[in-house]
Amino acid sequence: MSPSPENAVGRELILASNSPRRRELLESAGYHFRVIPPDPAAEDGLCSGEPPLHTAMRLARQKAENVAQKVSSGLILACDTIVVCCGQLLGKPEDRDHARQILRLLRGRRHQVITGLCLWDYPHGVPEVRSAVSALMMHDIADHAIEEYLATGLWKGKAGAFGYQDRLDWLVLLEGSVSNVVGLPMELLAEMLEQYRVLPDLG
Repeated sequence: MSPSPENAVGRELILASNSPRRRELLESAGYHFRVIPPDPAAEDGLCSGEPPLHTAMRLARQKAENVAQKVSSGLILACDTIVVCCGQLLGKPEDRDHARQILRLLRGRRHQVITGLCLWDYPHGVPEVRSAVSALMMHDIADHAIEEYLATGLWKGKAGAFGYQDRLDWLVLLEGSVSNVVGLPMELLAEMLEQYRVLPDLG
């Protein structure tokens, strides 16, 4: 994406993510931004003993801090999405077998999608970190349905080994934001950006 115009506080919005889904959500909403992904090491750090909400928020801030080292200034937006089911914290699958294990755990069960969202007016402000939680139910799908989905490769790079945006008829949103399940809670983001007078371009 070409460099974006500065916003009302004299900062450009910087998306600290390599996720095409987050980029599409921002573009569809009409925001101007530039993409600077964090280093892969900044995306690691799942801790089994840490509350999931804290994990998502900590990782979001971790990504923002990493990208802050690459710019002189900017309104840095970073986020991290995790899935929690039966007390287990589920990140991105390591491979196809891992994805299969995750989907078999999720089927027939209610689970949560948690996103930590960090917005940092760097270098003058301090990181603001908030979170959004959505609840989903996955139907008790058959093994062949899981294998068909795995064959598409759409599970790659997605927390919980699935994408709500893949229009799977075996996923039901029970509570919360659809965009949060996709990876970027747009309602919460709009609220956070408002204090910086950053508004989408609806023209």
